[in-house]
Amino acid sequence: MQECPDLIEGLKGSPLILLAFVQSIPEEKRHRRRGKGFWTIAEHVSHLAQVQPMLLERLNRLFDDDRPTFIPYIPHKEEAEDLPPVMETAAALESFARCRDEQLTVLDQADEDIWQKDGTHPEYDRYSFQILARHILMHDYWHMYRMEELWLTRDAYLTVLS
Repeated sequence: MQECPDLIEGLKGSPLILLAFVQSIPEEKRHRRRGKGFWTIAEHVSHLAQVQPMLLERLNRLFDDDRPTFIPYIPHKEEAEDLPPVMETAAALESFARCRDEQLTVLDQADEDIWQKDGTHPEYDRYSFQILARHILMHDYWHMYRMEELWLTRDAYLTVLS
């Protein structure tokens, strides 16, 4: 429980950090594809916006249901290169912030019992309200790190994801 207030603070900060970060990247760099299998920065921003409603739904289910069962979220599975559809950047950032506000409302209403409540998920050994909140924060920052890498890292040092 000690980390819960810190998780909430981190989640509150993500939209503003993401906004300032993305606005600092030149528009032409946001749509540059660094190679086969690489998402563009714009695709990462779009993905962050597009997954927030699913994450909100999971928080609500963990809040309301006794031991809910989840299925893996695999977006764009049917698409040839597994690329997220690209939203207009300002719309994606606004959507991300709006949904994050809704997530924070759920998190702020959760008591200690809710924070410890478990669900089941086939991808994870353990899945709980607290783990999901931490996962959302880490997911935000993983994609932001990847965007920074795609923007600034020289080709020879770019992480290739399999």
